[in-house]
Amino acid sequence: MRVRLATLLIAAAASHTAMAANITYPTTAKVAQTDTYFGTEVADPYRWLEDDNAAETKAWVAQQNELTFGWLKKIPFRDALLARIRAISNYARYSTPFEKNGKVFFYKNDGLQNQAVLYVQQGLAGTPEVLLDPNTFSTDGTIKLESFRLSHDGRYAVYAKTAIAGSDWQDVHVMDLATRRTLPEVLHWIKFSGAEWRGDGFYYSRFPAPPKGAEMTVTMTGMTVWFHRVGTPQSADTLVYQDTAHPEYFVGVQTTEDERFAVLSVQDLSKRGNALLVREESAKDEPFRPIVAEISDDSFDVIGNDGAQLLIRTNRAAPNRKLVRFDTGTREWTTLLAEQPHLLESVSQAGGRLFASYLHDVTSRVQVHALDGKLQHPIALPAPGSASGFGGEARSTGVFYAFTSMNQPPTLFRYDIAKNRSEVFRAPEIAGFDPARFESRQVFFKSRDGTRVPMFIVHHKGLKLDGRNPTILYGYGGFNVSLQPYFSPSRVAWLEQGGVFAMANLRGGGEYGEAWHEAGMRLNKQNVFDDCIAAAEYLIREKITSPERLALQGGSNGGLLVGAVVNQRPELFKVALPQVGVMDMLRYQKFSIGAAWVPDYGSSDDPVQFKNLLGYSPLHNLKAGVKYPATLVTTSDHDDRVVPAHSFKYAAALQALSGGDAPHLIRIETNSGHGSSNLSKALEEIADAYAFVWANMGITPRFER
Repeated sequence: MRVRLATLLIAAAASHTAMAANITYPTTAKVAQTDTYFGTEVADPYRWLEDDNAAETKAWVAQQNELTFGWLKKIPFRDALLARIRAISNYARYSTPFEKNGKVFFYKNDGLQNQAVLYVQQGLAGTPEVLLDPNTFSTDGTIKLESFRLSHDGRYAVYAKTAIAGSDWQDVHVMDLATRRTLPEVLHWIKFSGAEWRGDGFYYSRFPAPPKGAEMTVTMTGMTVWFHRVGTPQSADTLVYQDTAHPEYFVGVQTTEDERFAVLSVQDLSKRGNALLVREESAKDEPFRPIVAEISDDSFDVIGNDGAQLLIRTNRAAPNRKLVRFDTGTREWTTLLAEQPHLLESVSQAGGRLFASYLHDVTSRVQVHALDGKLQHPIALPAPGSASGFGGEARSTGVFYAFTSMNQPPTLFRYDIAKNRSEVFRAPEIAGFDPARFESRQVFFKSRDGTRVPMFIVHHKGLKLDGRNPTILYGYGGFNVSLQPYFSPSRVAWLEQGGVFAMANLRGGGEYGEAWHEAGMRLNKQNVFDDCIAAAEYLIREKITSPERLALQGGSNGGLLVGAVVNQRPELFKVALPQVGVMDMLRYQKFSIGAAWVPDYGSSDDPVQFKNLLGYSPLHNLKAGVKYPATLVTTSDHDDRVVPAHSFKYAAALQALSGGDAPHLIRIETNSGHGSSNLSKALEEIADAYAFVWANMGITPRFER
């Protein structure tokens, strides 16, 4: 769809005052596009904005950014806020280490580096040396080191780099660990794939090369599994698995640590589960044999093996998940860790033990089991919070893990398996931050239908409950994702100015297992919005805040949440921050990876689901004349997961329809994607979000010089 630029756009006026009122938005042309769904006509006047390569779209983006950044620039404390966020973020941050052949590998950011650097050291007390520095990958620091996978013998490593700044596309390289030299071969058109070693090569999955210019929006079909042998070009790779009858299936192979088995997972994106097949690698050219032949809504994840037996975590007949054992010889199933009242969030295998992590009201509990499933003991954690890691090898004598909470930055521990004892490996040192000044608590509130929903709240100690505290409510509520308590250094800049941060664990997530997930998906999606509304009402009822001091924030599926909730209850919020959101629920499945979301959302291709989607789609439920909260929509030009057209169309409609004089702006990042492509961009975006919130609440924070 092409129309003349002269008839499409009118330059934005910069006639607004710093926080005001009278904004003249770029005029966004409407086109006569109407789609008919099961007898219902639905207008889509901004369809032309879906073409991100069109000159008209690029001109619209430039004008919107000129307006938005001009507005933000007039906020008097914006620069001081960004400076404070940079200062509080400027401390050494480490990833959870991993060990191989006596070497310890970890990522470290010295403070304000755009990308964390990969280091290696000999043993626990060795001197760290730089192995890969992704800050050298590009001049602007937007190319990431996406993954690093050592071969089982530690001789080689596969590492993946972002192929296009901000996108999910990756280029894969091979490093010789002895010489630390990257070998000549490069593998292209890889997305949503790991690398699984077997001998002198590895399995990986890739897609066909997309048409030129369609890299960001092409529908993800035709995924195949290949085997690459080190030292050869990609053109010589061997095709391992292809399903020409089902090009929409996602496929991938993993290998066990002992390289005895290769396990093939096949996923139909219209379902939540997967099929599972296996082959023994000692038998050349042996075909994959099914373990679970049919694809359903039951998921099966292989976490390792014990000889001929595969250890599999599954939710089949166990909504909170269990660990089972599949004997590849007898094909018998045995339960190792039976389903518990609490969600079995993860299981790892190391040092001849199983490390099972459960969620108790969204906080971690970790148990050590023998390989036969017998409980040995729990791991004592510092406090209620989030623990992650516990990975290792069969010969490991200890495992690393990280612990964090809403007001405690991540501390790294090493757990000694034989002694059942944890010791601090690295603790963060943040200048000017005292966690004792802040307090975090968990509350529970009732949703519209009486469901008990948890929420974490963090703020300065001694908070006065007068309803005047500026508060950000954050939510997600989808895709079985659990929002566990976590520390954010940039959030400190919000909290130390008297701000409150609340994170609600809405249905649709995985906090209480598959039942919690199902209660917020497809035809039950309204439960998610009801939960979020109830969270806002709780914060107001308890006089933590008021509608004049409440902002709603969420990203991706959380961006959908913000748009839908604000449409339904605009009077509850002063500010809305929908970030990289899924805003057009009728067409999301037509772009990039969108078809993978059908199990959670449903599809407009189904008459019942269409009616449900139309009922809450943020784009389609904006109404003329309604006084919507001040809104800062954020997206990125290289987001190929939730394409920016969602945000473009939503912002255009919001600007055209909203009543009142609250600003409705869109901030479009460049060379970035679904999440900032480097630290500088991430800090700038959160600073602009906080500045926008405070400015629209009429609050001027004070920063020490």
